[in-house]
Amino acid sequence: MIAFPRLGSVLTALILAGLREGAPAAAQSPPPASPEASWLIADSATRTVRLVLEVTAPAAAPSALINGHRAGEARVVVPLNWTVQWDWHSADSTAPHSLVVMVQREKLPTEGGHPDFTNAMTRMVKAGLRPGQPDQTTFTADQPGWYWLLCGVPGHAIQGEYLELRVDPDAKTASLRLHQ
Repeated sequence: MIAFPRLGSVLTALILAGLREGAPAAAQSPPPASPEASWLIADSATRTVRLVLEVTAPAAAPSALINGHRAGEARVVVPLNWTVQWDWHSADSTAPHSLVVMVQREKLPTEGGHPDFTNAMTRMVKAGLRPGQPDQTTFTADQPGWYWLLCGVPGHAIQGEYLELRVDPDAKTASLRLHQ
């Protein structure tokens, strides 16, 4: 085995110098995983993204929240032609909720309608599911564009119960972007 005794100190000096000089983020240690990382699971090998979605209704919030977000604060980005699977349930004991994927237009709809992808909705879109009742679905994101993941119960989306979905032909993997 060949030993390089000075290599460790040379690498340490280069790394420290890079940090002082403002080295690119890739050279620095990665940030801690965000809580959102646990609800979006991308698998590039199978071209599948799994979303674990929960509706809650904190007392001080102006609307129910989807995984702690509302009014488009979170954007799910999915590559074109990937399979989207979601596990959805409502932890709101005060009202029924649903979820449907609809194309973004100038105005939010007052209630859910037909999904823009085959099967991209929970059961009972307009009536909503009872508190605690789960739902699962799978669909193919086969049309590029901007969509809403919104509650289809009348009045809920307008109050802010929606996230954004971007089906991006240039994306290489699924991701989550937060903006507030």
